[in-house]
Amino acid sequence: MGKIYNSAAEALDGLLFDGMLIAAGGFGLCGIPENLISAIKDAGTKDLTVASNNAGVDDFGLGVLLQTRQVKKMISSYVGENDEFMRQYLSGELELEFNPQGTLAERMRAAGCGIPGFYTKTGVGTVIAEGKEVKNFNGQDYILEEGIFADLAIVKAWKADDTGNLVFRKTARNFNPPAAMCGKTCVVEVEEIVPRGSIDPDHIHLPGIYVHRIVQGDHEKRIEQRTVRQREEA
Repeated sequence: MGKIYNSAAEALDGLLFDGMLIAAGGFGLCGIPENLISAIKDAGTKDLTVASNNAGVDDFGLGVLLQTRQVKKMISSYVGENDEFMRQYLSGELELEFNPQGTLAERMRAAGCGIPGFYTKTGVGTVIAEGKEVKNFNGQDYILEEGIFADLAIVKAWKADDTGNLVFRKTARNFNPPAAMCGKTCVVEVEEIVPRGSIDPDHIHLPGIYVHRIVQGDHEKRIEQRTVRQREEA
């Protein structure tokens, strides 16, 4: 069955429902599935739980779903750069499950490999460990973290062929591969769809077995933080 769809809305058709868990790739504004996020906003799907490193900024990325109150809970590592995120959390309007960044990535990856849980030292003795099983290995305590099995994964890649083999662009790879792996259904937006066989197998970052639907789109590619050096006076 063909995996290529004409628009983000078409690619998400039949997949969205209220109260679902979505895994979203991206890091800040780098490698975010902006077209798919916009389509979810337009669909009006609500009470979402979203697993993502962060929630973008106020008017871009996952931040647009916070503005429309479509997100009930975030599973995240970082909540800075988004005033609406902080406002909703501090006012009790938004649930937040903090995850160390590596733990969040591994929870996604583990689920993609069919692993329901794993033990890690990260977070031992902190609020992260509250309510979690602790087990001792070789004299060291580890906490049990569960894999994130998402109803839907939305990710952004640089290139795809029609079978869904993906190539990511430099640091835009970030959370996209593990997010793609953990979704029961994975929808990918890409900058370019290339002919089958044109991607060197050694250059494929994520095999098409994980990818169910593909859409090609235009992307804004904002710069989240711009730092420049002051010009020296002659």
